Amino acid sequence: MECFGCKLANKQEPVYVVWEDDYVSCFLDHEPYNEGHILILPKKHVRYFDELDENSGNSIMKAAKLLSKVVKELFNPDGIIICQNGGSFDELTHFHMHVVPRYEGQNFADFYSEESEQVVVDEFGLSNTKRKIINAINSI
Repeated sequence: MECFGCKLANKQEPVYVVWEDDYVSCFLDHEPYNEGHILILPKKHVRYFDELDENSGNSIMKAAKLLSKVVKELFNPDGIIICQNGGSFDELTHFHMHVVPRYEGQNFADFYSEESEQVVVDEFGLSNTKRKIINAINSI
């Protein structure tokens, strides 16, 4: 089976990795809701939350905690949303968790809208955000 999520998680497709371990890969969303929007994917193919093995599940939670702290420090959001969409709402057909900085006045329903306005970024913007996040992780 050709799984795009597996290719992303294992860097067989271009991604802006900000943190990884043996079980998960964390990289910038290429169409972020806000700057600092990060995806966490297990490296092993898993489609649904309830299929995660213990090591992958623990790594996902460790990554979500670390990245939430870094996003909070770097981007000063009014809140951070951590969410996972499964089933027919999972475009990648591979488990992934979002860490999304959010600001007052934003309607988070737009996050789920097909017509939502997303932050426009280019390779330079993603590279700059990646550098900022990695530097912040390294300073912890």
